[in-house]
Amino acid sequence: MVKIRSNEDCLPKVSSIALASAWYPRGELSRFLRLLPILDELYVFMAISLPPEAEQSLVAELEEISENISVVPTLDWSWGRYVALQWALESSTSHVHYVDFDRLLRWVETRPDEWRQTMDVLVQNDCLIMGRTESAYQTHPQALLRTEAISNMVTSYLLGKEMDFSAGSKGFYHLAAEYLISNCTPGHALGTDAAWPLALHRAGFEIEYIEVNGLDWEIPDQHQSQAADLKRQQRQAREYDDDPAHWAQRVEVALEIVQEGLTTIQLTNKDRKK
Repeated sequence: MVKIRSNEDCLPKVSSIALASAWYPRGELSRFLRLLPILDELYVFMAISLPPEAEQSLVAELEEISENISVVPTLDWSWGRYVALQWALESSTSHVHYVDFDRLLRWVETRPDEWRQTMDVLVQNDCLIMGRTESAYQTHPQALLRTEAISNMVTSYLLGKEMDFSAGSKGFYHLAAEYLISNCTPGHALGTDAAWPLALHRAGFEIEYIEVNGLDWEIPDQHQSQAADLKRQQRQAREYDDDPAHWAQRVEVALEIVQEGLTTIQLTNKDRKK
């Protein structure tokens, strides 16, 4: 199977980026409103998916903020990433940046210049995986570090390139994003960390990689008026690791990523044999 660009003439001639983001709200609205002018500098359209239980008052407020923001409540939260990407394609931009909403806010708040520079790289590629530098990676709890090491290792082996796939941020050329929506099924949201890059790789799209500092651990930012500093990250990482339930949860996440990666390889192998 090879990628098809026969309809490339229908795409914008000037590079432009739409945001696709899944947001499970945990007190980030005030930070979003504060950062919105910066986000508007680079994203000509923002598609934000929300979980089914999202408050209607939040949905209404978001819809009134800007005509360039489209809010998409989901019927099943496991569809959040897929729905956001699908809706972002309605903008007909040349590229789409998928990023988990809480990670995006932290990145733009703490390292806006790095974020801008990374968006410049995004528009030069079919698919850009945005991973974490070693210093960014080490801000996470051991429960994440040890389990993500497994899912990253397996996915890197299947792709043939060593990468950090689990930072929740990826960029796509418009036709690459269209391919994902047409050939991947929604559900198993975290499994897209492996399924999306592998599907594109098997279809002939080029997969590139960049490491950034701005995708450091975002959970300590929840319900805060600003992004957490390193001391708060370290303290909360220790607390996170003290709960056995978090370790069990992260094992399940790693398993989902690996399983979706293997399923993608199996399905594309069947397509090649047809």
